[in-house]
Amino acid sequence: MWETLAPIGRVASGGYRRFAWTPVDAVLREWFASEALARGLELVTDRAGNQWAWWGAPTPDRPGVVVGSHLDSVPDGGGFDGPLGVVSAFCAVDLLRSHGFEPARPVGVACFGDEEGARFGVACAGSRLLTGALSAGRGLALTDGDGVAMATAMRSAGIDPSTVGRDDDALRTVGAFVELHVEQGRGLVDLGRPVAVGSSILAHGRWRLDLVGEANHAGTTRIEDRRDPMIDLAAAVTTARSAATARGCVATVGKIAVVPNGVNAIPSGVTAWLDARGDAARALAADVGHAARTEPVEESYTPDIRFDATLVTRLARLLDDAPVLGTGAGHDAGILAAAGVPAAMLFVRNPTGVSHSPSEHAEREDCLAGVDALAAVIADLAG
Repeated sequence: MWETLAPIGRVASGGYRRFAWTPVDAVLREWFASEALARGLELVTDRAGNQWAWWGAPTPDRPGVVVGSHLDSVPDGGGFDGPLGVVSAFCAVDLLRSHGFEPARPVGVACFGDEEGARFGVACAGSRLLTGALSAGRGLALTDGDGVAMATAMRSAGIDPSTVGRDDDALRTVGAFVELHVEQGRGLVDLGRPVAVGSSILAHGRWRLDLVGEANHAGTTRIEDRRDPMIDLAAAVTTARSAATARGCVATVGKIAVVPNGVNAIPSGVTAWLDARGDAARALAADVGHAARTEPVEESYTPDIRFDATLVTRLARLLDDAPVLGTGAGHDAGILAAAGVPAAMLFVRNPTGVSHSPSEHAEREDCLAGVDALAAVIADLAG
């Protein structure tokens, strides 16, 4: 499975460009469907376009145990963020079947769409639309860098936008969700353990900064006559760093759009995006906006998420007292937890500690340990 999935969306950097509702995304969805059907699992697509593969038929009175993750990526992202959770979920099903396991509750493998938000700017868009945390009206109106609306992109991919929205029928089939993910840090490296249980996710927000200037000639305009929005951008970047340090958060300005984007032209405008995580993320965004002389536009915000404490304790004990770690990375498991679904995560050791980069990695033996752990979790929760 890993070898079949690996070439899809790979670019010259060695990383991946797997963006929502593109031809590459269509190939990924076909891959998921083929793996589900090869196992005789029932393939279902919810109102938000997320894919579900069911071993047994769930009902509101008999909800299932769901595992899985996502297949999309950030620009030039690594191959493990998301795909490891999906591949491991199918492997866990295979492992349990090879041992003759018959679940007492339905077991589902989920693949959430547009988790990274790389194309339309809102992270976990698929799970947010599913739960109603992102309204259909706002989600469908989001546009990518070329001005293409999500509604248009979905329609081109064969999804009817008029059906998109919170899907209570789908949510009622999920009794518990456990998402396996490569660790995005070095916690397990320092602990010398291959697998951990996730306990929480830091508050996470994204803000757009619209910085207005005046286009003019770079060679003839006196310094005192310039209205250069790049100066405001510089203030935003440096304030994000200093405010993060002062407020105990992390913050990044990682994406900008400059108009007209010419070497010899003073820009007429700059749009920048701030990613801030931590309890004081909103206060930090206000600091950055003040420094850059603009009002930040909040595009998404998820408060601090604590996974189901009983479930976390149960999984840690099940997995030989596995370490319990929090994370600053957002995940679909956090969106489902915020919607009231009992949820938790498993992390697999990443020897580089690097994520959202081609350097992201997990060793084969650790990946197999993750499969064993996920299979044990399914057997315990669905047995």
